Amino acid sequence: MAKKKVGQVTVEEKNEIQTLFERKNGLTELSKILTADNTELYEKLVKDLGETGTKFQSWWDRVSTKYAWESSPNGHWEINFDTNEIFLTD
Repeated sequence: MAKKKVGQVTVEEKNEIQTLFERKNGLTELSKILTADNTELYEKLVKDLGETGTKFQSWWDRVSTKYAWESSPNGHWEINFDTNEIFLTD
């Protein structure tokens, strides 16, 4: 897998995606242990996971357009949370 630096984001932008990333991962982990037996909690989790996933993708769409990052058909972008750098990975 090749990695190529294609850009950088501001600290504020990084903080926004990092919060969404951590929430998405936490909800995904929770979904692995939560059963559908607790219907109310399960439905809340599914709804929250969907909304968080949408916000996560929306951030990438918005910021990649703003900075006009290079892309590729089979690639995806990754962020280095320590440096705020964006990489295209094929």
